[in-house]
Amino acid sequence: MNATPLTASQTADKTASPVECSSPPASERLAHRCAQIGERAFTARDYGATPIRHIVLLRFANDVSIAAREHMIERFLHLKDDCLRDGRPYIRSVEHGRQESGEGNGLGFEHAFLMTFESEGDRNFYVGEPIVRDAACFDPVHHAFKAEIGPALAPQGALVFDFFPGVR
Repeated sequence: MNATPLTASQTADKTASPVECSSPPASERLAHRCAQIGERAFTARDYGATPIRHIVLLRFANDVSIAAREHMIERFLHLKDDCLRDGRPYIRSVEHGRQESGEGNGLGFEHAFLMTFESEGDRNFYVGEPIVRDAACFDPVHHAFKAEIGPALAPQGALVFDFFPGVR
């Protein structure tokens, strides 16, 4: 029996990823969900009442002093106590660490922060804009911090990634 070699197009068809199976980016899914249920429901404490992790990687601009960087890191860490909802802190935990990988794939990011929120609603309240626009539905302390740290960051100097532990 003679085997017929696959043509280039047949090989491509066998290895191509099915685009129609991919889901829209999280930002689009979340914006759609927020529009459907409203900002108050989207940021309610009991919305998505399962813990969620929020990872932030930062890369400071080259001209930002060590002292200014350290100040921003301290401010970030204090968000756990400074961000209040109904008069009490709502961020379960904040961890910080400096880049220590020798793999060479850090893309210049220098600092990592891992935050845990009790619910998706608490995370949504913390993040606020660009999805949540009503100032009554997002944290003014975090909003002010984003405005303060923004100028100290390099272009594309923040990477944010959220996930539910254990969900595949």
